[in-house]
Amino acid sequence: MAVIGLGAAVFDLDGTLIDTEPRNRAMWSRLFEAHGVPHDEALIASFAGRRGLEVLADLAHLFPGRTVEELFEQVLSYGAMPGMPPVAPVPGAVGLVRSLADAGVPLAVVTSGQRLYAEGLLDELGIRGLLDIVVTAGDVVTGKPHPEGYLAAARDLDVPPEETIGFEDAPAGVAAVKSAGMTCVGVITTQPAGALAEADHVVPDFKEVDVVPGPALRVRGLRTP
Repeated sequence: MAVIGLGAAVFDLDGTLIDTEPRNRAMWSRLFEAHGVPHDEALIASFAGRRGLEVLADLAHLFPGRTVEELFEQVLSYGAMPGMPPVAPVPGAVGLVRSLADAGVPLAVVTSGQRLYAEGLLDELGIRGLLDIVVTAGDVVTGKPHPEGYLAAARDLDVPPEETIGFEDAPAGVAAVKSAGMTCVGVITTQPAGALAEADHVVPDFKEVDVVPGPALRVRGLRTP
């Protein structure tokens, strides 16, 4: 168990606050299948935490005659199709955000998703009004694993990065948090613990994280220093 002082908390969205990963993987798989492009689970899993347009820019050679923008719109269109895996809050996530807000801790989300998508999920979780800042894919020049989004959140919250805790579920996100100079708590909702080895602490979900006077976080998990 560890107790960590904090001046602010910054959360990733997909896979961290809300488990959208099964749906997202199904959407990406449908894109590859629609174009007859070979793929496997490892490739799809490697997209976690990254901006969709950047993923597609890296893979554009697999889709000759298609623009990155066209492909991205096609991926997004699959999200509303019948039979897609459901999404659900990560256990303990909403309660933790509410507890942090009650303690007066500045809060932000830094996501690789587009704003309309992100705002919709946050409204679905019922926590949008508790957040001071939401940094989305369109607000940064370079996406995760670059730290730009997390540094922007710390700047706008007016809290030094070294006093900020970032929560992430994907290697790209963990790298972004650490590069920003923040303490990182990895949540193994979408990746095995070994994939989040660079995080300072690793927990199975947010039921292992409590707010205590200070304010500070008490973390019980798979790995704490």
